[in-house]
This record gives sequence, C-alpha cells and structure tokens, in this order.
Amino acid sequence: MPTVKIWKIRPGFFIVLEILNKKGDMIDDDLYSQLKEEFEDLGYKDFNDILMRLEVSGKIRTTSMSRGKRRVELIQ
Repeated sequence: MPTVKIWKIRPGFFIVLEILNKKGDMIDDDLYSQLKEEFEDLGYKDFNDILMRLEVSGKIRTTSMSRGKRRVELIQ
C-alpha cells in the first residue's frame, strides 16, 4: 500500500524561524537536521531555498564560517 503524503499545516520557513527563536544562532547543518525531523522528504536544495527567502525578506542573516559551513542567525 503506498504511503499517503499529508500537507503540513505550518510551512518550512515558519518552522525555521521557530527553531532559531528557541535555540538561537545555529550552524546550517544542525538547522537542516532539526528541520529534517519535521519534514522527512526535505532536500538540501529546498532547505537552501527556504534560507534564501528568509534572508531576502530580512528575517535571518547567514554568514560564511569555514569551507561549506554557514552560521544562521535570527534578526530581531
């Protein structure tokens, strides 16, 4: 029997904002794993799209730390 996918009530960008509000600044890999617990079928490209939308809208700031790592912080 095929699995039935159910649409989530809360969008991904809202959950990212909730996680950052609770935990504070995070590394993007840690944030991705937190978000992956809520959305099992979330890909890294979709995660980057969410981060880009939030950064363009002025909700978060991402800064490059080392090779392949970014720090994601909530703008108050």
